[in-house]
Amino acid sequence: MPWKHNNIAIKAGKAWSDKDGVQHPANWMIWTDPEKKAKGLTWEDEPDTSFDNRFYYSKGVEKSLTDILVTDEKGEKVIDAMTGKQMVQVGLKTQYIAQTKQTANDMLSKTDWYIIRASDDSSLAVPSDITTKRKAIRDAAKTIEDKINAASKLADFIKLFDAPVDKDGNPTGNAPINDFPEE
Repeated sequence: MPWKHNNIAIKAGKAWSDKDGVQHPANWMIWTDPEKKAKGLTWEDEPDTSFDNRFYYSKGVEKSLTDILVTDEKGEKVIDAMTGKQMVQVGLKTQYIAQTKQTANDMLSKTDWYIIRASDDSSLAVPSDITTKRKAIRDAAKTIEDKINAASKLADFIKLFDAPVDKDGNPTGNAPINDFPEE
């Protein structure tokens, strides 16, 4: 927080009056800290509002790992007008499993034409390096999903985003949540 007088924030570059009605100049910021304190000003540090919004709604308020059925303040089901079913607040696991599936799908789609071509013309085979690459993508996606599902606490889930590092702190690979083969 800024400098305050009587719990009121004093803006830099603005004149202000103290509790006795004494007018202070707009350049009060050039005063030393002891001079400011002598005029009745107090410093208040900014609150720590930093948080990782991937895992928290706000500082100290965790997102749920699992899906939550939405209820109103009376505890009654909140019904989705589009589906007629109870609304669901999607949990982190569901969200990141869907993201993992989408990433795998995007990677696989680049070689789908080989599969389609082989299906259309049985005389054309899918190259073995392509089938190997596609299997590696599917295996990586399953491994990532298994790790997501295995996280029982938010702290365990957050660790999935930490890339392995060497003794000097340099990354040596992908974070488990993104550990797909190179394209």
